[in-house]
Amino acid sequence: METKNMETRNQERLYEVIRNPIITEKTTNLSAENKVVFAVAPTANKQEIKAAVEFLFKVKVEAVNTINQNGKLKVFKGKIGKRKNIRKAIVTLAKGQNIDLASGV
Repeated sequence: METKNMETRNQERLYEVIRNPIITEKTTNLSAENKVVFAVAPTANKQEIKAAVEFLFKVKVEAVNTINQNGKLKVFKGKIGKRKNIRKAIVTLAKGQNIDLASGV
């Protein structure tokens, strides 16, 4: 009973790690190198990101690189605001593996 409870807690954590894919011109060009970019939880480490991508998308991950991007200060109608800080993960997939992010569109 205890191990089943631990497994479900771990699976819930995997769903929380990957926030959303980041689709820009630059990340689209990275797909030619078999790489995919995701926004991830700020507390996630590389091992959790790798496990989450392999679990959710059923692919083999070779490497994970992470980037902490600080939010910019912006002025809107004379008021100063700040964009959110985000953590990105660049996931390198094994040869022959791919994730089709545009299929749900």
